[in-house]
Amino acid sequence: MPTTSSTSDRRHLPSWRVEELRTTLWLVPVFCIAAAVLLFVGTYQLDQAVYRGSIQLPWFIRTGSADAGRAVLIGIAAAVITVVGLVFSITIVALTLASQQFGPRMLRSFIRDVGTQMTLGVFVGSFMYAVLTLGSITTQPRGEFVPHISITIAELLMVVDVGVLIYFIHHVARTIQLPEVIARVARDLGRAIDESYPVRLADAPPADAEGDGRDRKEVEVLLGKISRTGVPVPSRRSGYLQVVGYGQLVRIAEAADGVIYLSRRVGHFVLAGRPLALVWPPDAAPKVARALDKAHITGPYRTLAQDPVFPIDQLVEIGIRALSPAVNDTFTALTCIDWVSEGLCNISGRALAEGVYRDRRGRVRLVEVAHSYERIVNRAYDKVRQSSKGMPAVLIRLVDSINHVIEYTTSDAQRHVLLRQAEMILREARASVVEEKDLSDIISRYEYLCATSGRLERGETAPLVWSGDR
Repeated sequence: MPTTSSTSDRRHLPSWRVEELRTTLWLVPVFCIAAAVLLFVGTYQLDQAVYRGSIQLPWFIRTGSADAGRAVLIGIAAAVITVVGLVFSITIVALTLASQQFGPRMLRSFIRDVGTQMTLGVFVGSFMYAVLTLGSITTQPRGEFVPHISITIAELLMVVDVGVLIYFIHHVARTIQLPEVIARVARDLGRAIDESYPVRLADAPPADAEGDGRDRKEVEVLLGKISRTGVPVPSRRSGYLQVVGYGQLVRIAEAADGVIYLSRRVGHFVLAGRPLALVWPPDAAPKVARALDKAHITGPYRTLAQDPVFPIDQLVEIGIRALSPAVNDTFTALTCIDWVSEGLCNISGRALAEGVYRDRRGRVRLVEVAHSYERIVNRAYDKVRQSSKGMPAVLIRLVDSINHVIEYTTSDAQRHVLLRQAEMILREARASVVEEKDLSDIISRYEYLCATSGRLERGETAPLVWSGDR
């Protein structure tokens, strides 16, 4: 069972802070401005040394009068700030298109794009450097001070800016394409799976059936006590549960000599004043209630941190938007189904966390509502299936997707969950598909899926995935 060590402490508040900082448009530009200031300080010192005669200018350094230097720097600063406005406008247009086409929850994916952040940062940093260099042209005791090295660096930055602008136009044109957006969400799903379920079943140590039985019995006894005499601890704020500090909660429960049952999972919406947790024994509740507020974070939206189901919901949202009568984009829905099945294949080979956390002495201190394989599969298929009535192409792809996932399952329980989904898809097809040949295709794929599942349950090697037209 998970403990408060590696699997529970490595993915909490620090990862949340990193995710929040990544999902901003100001952090990278601030670093670029700081880098521009430091670069100017260095080149200004070199220019001062040249002015004093301590060093000589290389042949490739631009020289000229103070007026010529001012004209060059004013032109660079004006051009760069104009392009910054253009880049900002393109970014806003891209975000608007993304919100309309992919859904408002996709905006955070575009905002956290490193290419966009770096483009804004490079242009803002170049503008800051040009302005600082322009202000350094002054009259000093030895005559006019012209920072030739700094002016040359400003010209080189302008050349870099031209290349960055070309890159940015290409980058935006590529990132707003639907296949790229869907693949990006799928990559987020892969990272979320690696973070939340790092243990692969193939690499896991052999299960101790006797020990697992004792652990389950212990947890069941505790849950019985909590349900009968546990004291509810309400949430102080409404919003989506974004992050839970599991290690911190375990330490809180250990200090109060109690057990916390967390009744809400990351990604759930919590209401202020409604129970967020139950604490047993009752005398430990006051101490836990005072500390619980610091061990979780709520906000107005869901995030990728600790919520591996969120990317699945994003893919499903794109898919059902594509299936809506207003859009009617079947191929986008098929693409989403393909990537969802890729994520489910990955999850099928992982050890899902049981939601039980112990202290250093092995005592259970925290129990949460853990993700189940059935819930994840249902979130992946239910809404798409419900939106695909009378659409044979989508129903066929759903069955083929399940056939692909079932080859990666590791237990009969997982296969039964997938077969249940396939049965619902078949019933949906029988009720909504009027063309007999289309219905026959769906039935044949369903029968092939059942045959694959039967071979796997008997320990035989699964045959190749259905190779017919999709």
